[in-house]
Amino acid sequence: MSKLQEVFKNKSNNVLNVYCTAGYPHLDSTLTIINTLQANGADIIELGMPYSDPLADGPVIQASSNVALANGMTIATLFNQLRPHPKGSNQSSPSGAEGYEKKAAIILMGYMNPVLQYGFEKFCADAAAVGVDGLILPDLPEYEYETEYGVIIKKYGLDFIFLVTPETSEERVRRLDSLSSGFLYAVSSSSTTGNEKDFNAVEKYLERLKSMKLNNPILVGFGIKDKSTFSAACKYANGAIIGTAYIKALEGSTNVEQTTKAFLDSILK
Repeated sequence: MSKLQEVFKNKSNNVLNVYCTAGYPHLDSTLTIINTLQANGADIIELGMPYSDPLADGPVIQASSNVALANGMTIATLFNQLRPHPKGSNQSSPSGAEGYEKKAAIILMGYMNPVLQYGFEKFCADAAAVGVDGLILPDLPEYEYETEYGVIIKKYGLDFIFLVTPETSEERVRRLDSLSSGFLYAVSSSSTTGNEKDFNAVEKYLERLKSMKLNNPILVGFGIKDKSTFSAACKYANGAIIGTAYIKALEGSTNVEQTTKAFLDSILK
């Protein structure tokens, strides 16, 4: 059983997935953020790999990616941060990874261009080696997944999450559900992250997905920003994904740990 499957076995609803951009707001923030998120109720942590041309990201997450890239974040740097360095070793860890204990499921979200530059199989091998549990790559097409990349992802024991939208046909939803593992990402509407959503308009879509009795749990993303939208999403799905609202909370924060705890308390308490 994968770590993501374990999450949903232990908690069938109100699962909280929090997105944060690796290397934001500072290059060495990532481990502090992971530790604080998992200590305060996040079940899944989705680390965004910053990229200069993100097709699904709204302006807030794009801006955080630009900051992270300027800070020097790369895939190799992120893997080094996630790799624990035992006490007394000669390796230094700029991330403060010494003593890091992973509790939440960790997934990486990003785009194919930098992953291919890194080397796809090397990327999957290195991700698995540092404790990553799954991948979201929105621009990896279904056909290429089936014919080339899926076997590599599975070889390293990583879950892969496809996205569906309100416009996705039932036939295609079922197809993507059959290819996904971990969970199915239900985009609340066909837009970029961070846009306002009318959850009354989204309800029928989520009800439709629920009635299909899919193989995978469903997490709703895009437009989840506070306790009320999280609760609304969880009425029809196993949980929800929060990204833009959390990135906004981190903007200008002088204490990432306090800000993160306060943000999660506002959602969960």
